Amino acid sequence: MTNSHIPRHIAIIMDGNGRWAQNKFLPRHAGHKAGVDTVRRILSLCVEQGIEVLTLFTFSSENWRRPKEEVNLLMSLFMSALQRELKKLHKNNIRLRVIGARDAFSDKLQDLIAHAEEVTQHNTGVTLVIAANYGGHWDILEATKRLMARVEQGTLRSQDITETHLSTEMCLAELSQPDLFIRTGGEKRISNFLLWQLAYTELYFTDILWPDFDKEAFNTAIASFAKRQRRFGRTGEQVEKNNA
Repeated sequence: MTNSHIPRHIAIIMDGNGRWAQNKFLPRHAGHKAGVDTVRRILSLCVEQGIEVLTLFTFSSENWRRPKEEVNLLMSLFMSALQRELKKLHKNNIRLRVIGARDAFSDKLQDLIAHAEEVTQHNTGVTLVIAANYGGHWDILEATKRLMARVEQGTLRSQDITETHLSTEMCLAELSQPDLFIRTGGEKRISNFLLWQLAYTELYFTDILWPDFDKEAFNTAIASFAKRQRRFGRTGEQVEKNNA
């Protein structure tokens, strides 16, 4: 497998923590804690394989609808994971980015996120993006609002707005678009995740529950990506000619 067959940017919906716990007659929070261990494992594999960006959907804007006890536990787990892992992330040259509407979080969690991003901002290894209280609709709406503010200020005319203008206002604008999207847990939808950014991303779905997503499962997803021909609107013949 050559480097051209390795995705630069992988985005993952980490589904199945709760079902994993239920299958083992454990409380749901045990599944979420096991899921954090899987995050460490997959991040290490990304470092080993030279993947530049790993974006993880940890908490969607729709997840607030879950039982309050579970939401509180997820917030607590997010905070403790940040506190516990920051030193290790920095030591391993990993840059942390968090995307989503932070104002719904506690002041303490917002401060912790800002501190973690500041500490790791100059690291040059894998960029780990955590999507928390994030939704694709929210992302597009916020980008639109920023463009409209520029129009109102007179620095941009509405008739001059292009896809590039909108793209540069979106989350992850400074990073490459995801090459490979992975969803564990058996569901086959993208659930309002990176709607704009996934336009030409290769999609991969697996029945494996997130806590069980190991090195073999990860490499299987990478191998599936490597077999695909990415045409971006061109014909297969054009792609083959360009790659010759």
